[in-house]
Amino acid sequence: MAKPKIATTSLAGCFGCHMSILDIDERILELGQLVEFDKSPINDLKRFRGPVDVGLIEGGCCNEENVRVLQDFRRHCRVLVSLGDCAIMGGVPALRNMIPLKECLEEAFCHGVTLHNTNGRIPNDAEIPLLLDKVYPCHEVVKIDCFLPGCPPSADAIWEALLALLHGKPVELPYELIKYD
Repeated sequence: MAKPKIATTSLAGCFGCHMSILDIDERILELGQLVEFDKSPINDLKRFRGPVDVGLIEGGCCNEENVRVLQDFRRHCRVLVSLGDCAIMGGVPALRNMIPLKECLEEAFCHGVTLHNTNGRIPNDAEIPLLLDKVYPCHEVVKIDCFLPGCPPSADAIWEALLALLHGKPVELPYELIKYD
């Protein structure tokens, strides 16, 4: 019987949730026995090889490329998990939501005290993904099946959630795994 497949990606975030996945320590070997990693920075696969059982998304959507990647994950993943506060609420990147995008871009590229931008233009290259008007949490873009809070969620919380999902059980984490005090 084929192993279940897992895929992971990072959108607008800090990659801390992927570090928490790696923090499962020696259990990563057990995970490797239980699953096959598909598209993920963990194995450096850039494209999906087929349908995936569980997709883990960290980070919110701040640009059009993030939206495309998230929509692609939704199409390929049977269960899609928002992993961490950036995916669930926008996190630190969403602090820009309080300021109009035009002002953010002008400050970053035209008026910053450490800038040397003699032409005073905001970069507008076709290779740069267009920024969205704000940073969106993943569930505002696609249907999300499971939410794992934290900044980042603990390795133990991720481990327990993955085991439940892989065994077709609901994710019911004890308070000790999701408290942050």
